[in-house]
Amino acid sequence: MLPERAQVLIVGSGPAGLAAAIELKRLGLPDVVVAEREPEAGGIPRLCYHTGFGIRDQHRLLSGSDYAGRYRKLAQAAGVAVHTNTTITGWSAPASLSYTSPHGLGQIEVEAVLLATGCRERPRAARLVPGSRPAGVFTTGSLQRFVHEQHLPVGKRAVIVGAELVSLSALMTLQHAQVATAMLVTELPRHQLYMPYLPMKWLLADWLGRTPVITGATVTNIIGRDRVEAIELTHLASRQVESVACDAVIFTGDWVPEHETARLGGLAIDAGTRGPRVDGAYRSSRHGVFAAGNLLRGAETADLAALEGRTVAQYIHAFLQDDEWPELGVPVVAEPPLAWVCPSVIAPGQAVRPFRFRSREFRSHVRLEVRQGGALLHTHPLAHLIVNESMGLPGGWVNAVQAGGEPVRLSVVQ
Repeated sequence: MLPERAQVLIVGSGPAGLAAAIELKRLGLPDVVVAEREPEAGGIPRLCYHTGFGIRDQHRLLSGSDYAGRYRKLAQAAGVAVHTNTTITGWSAPASLSYTSPHGLGQIEVEAVLLATGCRERPRAARLVPGSRPAGVFTTGSLQRFVHEQHLPVGKRAVIVGAELVSLSALMTLQHAQVATAMLVTELPRHQLYMPYLPMKWLLADWLGRTPVITGATVTNIIGRDRVEAIELTHLASRQVESVACDAVIFTGDWVPEHETARLGGLAIDAGTRGPRVDGAYRSSRHGVFAAGNLLRGAETADLAALEGRTVAQYIHAFLQDDEWPELGVPVVAEPPLAWVCPSVIAPGQAVRPFRFRSREFRSHVRLEVRQGGALLHTHPLAHLIVNESMGLPGGWVNAVQAGGEPVRLSVVQ
């Protein structure tokens, strides 16, 4: 069971949560506990047996399972108490949380909370894809559970819905399971299969060279009674419909933050990211509650989430020293075609750090404008906007924001 009291409770033991716990221990906090609802710590990477993890934070290229295992060992060596099979069920007081575990129900009182619960992919039902409900329909996460955790068969010929970074994870998992991939399909006009790590480029080039990537098309029906037999694919430009034989369909991407605990705590939720609104110090709208990692905006890579965990640990440590918590500041709003911007709040006197944002459309040769009311605070040229890829925006302009003024708006000028 969790202890009755602790200095810091971290909810979630993925890269952000474990990295934050390790850093807090390094800073000298003796009383840090982690609550994890899964039976094993490590988050999503522990089910990713392919390579591609750890370059930025561990400075080496690891498989996801080795990467998660490395963080578990580092946490154990630092003396971090990780309580698995433990689910936070609510907030009974401003600094008291209730939970359930195999040992029963309990409560824990804390001085600070870090929510690092990550994100999940939208399943087929939430995407409103019509058709019957046969076996053989997965998200990337459920596919990895079937293959690596349950060691169950998933089919012989699959279609991957999506053509972004996580779609490569699905492709590599299917390769591991010796399942042929008929195609990757995306309704967008181009794919986003960009792998930044040179050791993987040749491998993926070979795989993708043998796997068609169909753009500008969408799955409009899933056919099959007991098991998937085919999909109906509609090409958006011509409205031509074709049938593609397969016995598995993998829906990838389309991330949703795991924000149930945040909502139970009454935290303000950002309409764009669908995660908690935080300022530059990862402070939420609730005193003493921080949020970091892919809970804020699904989804960045695991190493970026881990680096964010290290950073938020510094702010948690400072908060425990001075108990300072500003009023919720000026909102930052991303206007179409931008999908979201994070952080989404500017607090008085907050530290300057870069913002990250994403676009819903591909654009070339654009300029970003940051405005508050009629005042132009900053402009930033960009050669390209790419869907499903996070981009950076320098944050030096935050010092010009008028506290208590109108929302700050981030817009695109062609």
